[in-house]
Parts: sequence; C-alpha cells; structure tokens
Amino acid sequence: MKSEDLYNYILGIADNTLILGQRLGELCGHGPSLETDIACTNMSLDLLGQTRSYFQYAAKIKGDNSTEDSIAFLRTERQYLNVLLVEQPNTDFAYTIARQFFFDVYHYLFLEKLQLSKDINLSAIAHKAIKEVSYHQRFSSDWVKRLGDGTDESKKRMQNAIDDLWRYTDELFHTTAADDAMITEGIGVDVSSLKVTFYERVNDILNKAKLNIPESKWFQKGGKQGIHTEHMGYILNDMQYMQRTYPNMTW
Repeated sequence: MKSEDLYNYILGIADNTLILGQRLGELCGHGPSLETDIACTNMSLDLLGQTRSYFQYAAKIKGDNSTEDSIAFLRTERQYLNVLLVEQPNTDFAYTIARQFFFDVYHYLFLEKLQLSKDINLSAIAHKAIKEVSYHQRFSSDWVKRLGDGTDESKKRMQNAIDDLWRYTDELFHTTAADDAMITEGIGVDVSSLKVTFYERVNDILNKAKLNIPESKWFQKGGKQGIHTEHMGYILNDMQYMQRTYPNMTW
C-alpha cells in the first residue's frame, strides 16, 4: 500500500467535513431562530472535530513536519478534494438545509461502511462520528419535511433548493484512484455501492415532505479532482486568512 494513496484518501473524506463545517459556521449568529442557530453551529463543530481527527492522522502519514493546521489552511484550491455539493453557498435557509440533508444521508451511509475498515484509525473515527451524524441526519430530514409540508412560501423555497442542488448529488458516488486503491486494501469504502440506498432514502423523505423528486439526469462533477466552483476561492480566502497573514502562527 502506498502511503500517498492513504493520505489522498483521507483528504477526500476530510475535505468534505472541513468545507461543510466552514459553510455552517458562517451561519453562527444568523440562524432563523436561536435554537436553530445553535443547532447549526454545533453541527459545524461536530464536522470540524471530525476533520481534526482525520487531519491529525493524515499529518502522521505525510510526515515532513506537516500538522493538522498546515493541511487545513496551507493548500491551494486545486489541492482540496471535497465534492462540489459542500461548497455551495447559504443562499437561504432552505438551501442550507437541502445541502445538509443530501450530505447527511450520504455521510451516514458512508460512516456505516467505514466502521468496517481494516485501518483501525479510520474505523475509530467512524465509530465516533456516526453518533454525531445520526443527529445531523434527523435534524436536516425533519427540516426538509417541515419546510416542504409547510406554507406555500416554505414549500416553494425548499423545492427550489432541492432542484438546484440535485445536480451535485451524483458526484458523491464517484471513486478516485486513491479510493480504488484503498478499496482493494480493505481500508476504503466503495461509495458507488451506496448510490441506490442513498436515492431511496432521499426520495422517501421528499415524498413525506410532499416535494417533487427532480427528474434531471444532468450532474456536475470535478471537486474530487480539485476542480471547484467559483465559490471555493471565497471560502478559502476567509478560512485561510489568519494563517496566510501571520505565517506559522500558533494559538
């Protein structure tokens, strides 16, 4: 097994939680209600905590004096391997929920399988994280149903968000060269095998929410290869500001 493959595999997992955690963190103090604001902030902290565990492990593999901070903050845009879904902006609360919902359903299925990894570090992270993600999935699913089966306005906004973000869901199930190498070693998860169950669960919630299931078969991809949307640069500009402005700073 090549350590480079394992390192890149971990980045592919952790960059998703890093960028989504950053997106949710933008809502701190701006949620539609105090309770929801705190819930979103706590989910952001959960995701960033998971990211730390992954990056601490990745830093040991990489060596070269790497740290969780250098991996998180000192890469260029093309070196981040997160899916396009998680970098989409908080257009309104419906978009925030739709993005979270799609990722949560996938994330829970993924962690179920990662718990079985032959890599004891990844398995341990998955065992801890799945407890948090179980709550995330309930939270986002409940809000999809509340907004979809709510007022005319909330239904319209939720449907628009589902329709717009649907194009980013298929990329969740693409495998990379690092994925394939880790699957062969019994370390990684074959995400392509999660696709059918993902859409079954998503469609079930959308039906309960009285929302239309998008029929579009056109999907966008590129994030797993480091090719991102225009939103990614703005995220990194905010996220990396302190480290770029004050190199080698520590708290």
